[in-house]
Amino acid sequence: MNLSDNFSALEASTVGANHSAPHKADPHWMDAFWMPSTGNRNFKSHPRMMVSAAGCFYTTDDGRQIYDGLSGLWCAGLGHSRREINEAVARQITKLDFSPTFQFGHPLAFELANKLVELTPKGLDRVFFTGSGSEATDTALKMARAYWRLKGKASKTRFIGREKGYHGVNFGGISVGGIPANKKMFGQSIEADHLSHTLIPGNEFSRGMPEHGAELADELLKLIALHDASNIAAVIIEPFSGSAGVIIPPVGYLNRIRDICTANDILLIFDEVISGFGRSGAYTGAAAFGVSPDMMNVAKQITNGAQPMGAVLVGNDFYNTFMDNAGPEYMLELAHGYTYSAHPVACAAGIAALDLLVKDDMISRVNELAPHFERSVHSLKGARHITDIRNFGLAAGLTLQPFGMEPAKRPFQVAMRMFEKGFYVRYGADTIQLAPPFITTQGHIDSLINALGETINEID
Repeated sequence: MNLSDNFSALEASTVGANHSAPHKADPHWMDAFWMPSTGNRNFKSHPRMMVSAAGCFYTTDDGRQIYDGLSGLWCAGLGHSRREINEAVARQITKLDFSPTFQFGHPLAFELANKLVELTPKGLDRVFFTGSGSEATDTALKMARAYWRLKGKASKTRFIGREKGYHGVNFGGISVGGIPANKKMFGQSIEADHLSHTLIPGNEFSRGMPEHGAELADELLKLIALHDASNIAAVIIEPFSGSAGVIIPPVGYLNRIRDICTANDILLIFDEVISGFGRSGAYTGAAAFGVSPDMMNVAKQITNGAQPMGAVLVGNDFYNTFMDNAGPEYMLELAHGYTYSAHPVACAAGIAALDLLVKDDMISRVNELAPHFERSVHSLKGARHITDIRNFGLAAGLTLQPFGMEPAKRPFQVAMRMFEKGFYVRYGADTIQLAPPFITTQGHIDSLINALGETINEID
């Protein structure tokens, strides 16, 4: 089966290849846009402009084809410019471009919510829509605190995240997140503690789940002893950490976290913004690892990246706690929401994307490709500078030895040189991260990994 036949580089090259490049004529054209999570000074000296995309490829403003080795930003696993999603968005924007979901509704919001319930673990029966994964994190944290207050346990306010965890960039997200660079500039935020990450000596170059390290989950018992469970609202972790470099949980680790949370009346939140809807070789990371949370955050792959959207899923008991304590029926049960919660165009994109995920049996596709991807990426063991390789499903992270006191320098150099060669990969801290589209081929993977190995060996 070659699902990428309809999304070839040739097709991509026909879209936007002759797009004008005003930045090349006007040096100040780019000044107005303060780019997010970007070295603005470097980019504006060396612009890298994408003007179109189709299938597994971007097209740059000078007509070059770039293989998308990260599925956009972990969000376009179905491939770019899928006709079914494009048509759904076009139909919806001409029919109902916007409708408030404060006190009013539209049918697609309910349809998409039901699809999400069908594809996520049993017991997560209610869906609260947000505009992004970052908004989903702050929503889940607020919900967790509010839930305990309604339960008469208002002292349960503290959160526990994990080192190297990523939960978005809003204040709640950087508080429970464990990436220092994302928080050091902004000062004190909400109270949170952090479990150790699971990158431990002896697990280097593990294929899939590492065999050792489940005992690290018992650090949660120490934090409970320190703060007492009566003061802890929730633990929030990613089934596998994406943005920190694809850190895979050891065998038994997530099960132990689940058991400790249950025994101590602490909510467990899974952040599945990256691991959800195919990337893990299952509809969710929870399903892939066999552990169900009390709350689940999702985003990215919901719409295949075609529209911004996120969501928080909770169970009926959680939902009913709010319904049963709200006073008169017309009163708000939760004073929280966003203008773009369940935006009708985003809902249309989400319905189309999830329909494609199921219809094209992308879970099977990921599981068919994953062994070849694993063999390919681990073939780089022994290349210059590589100190570790990790993988699960269609996600992989490679750690590079620091360049002196600059751990991010080599990954940056690799990513820039890969772009010159026609491949987009993500660099973050001391890692290179890969997440090819679900529709990719073994040949695409081979080309990506060969170019990556060549590039890593080229740099100092």
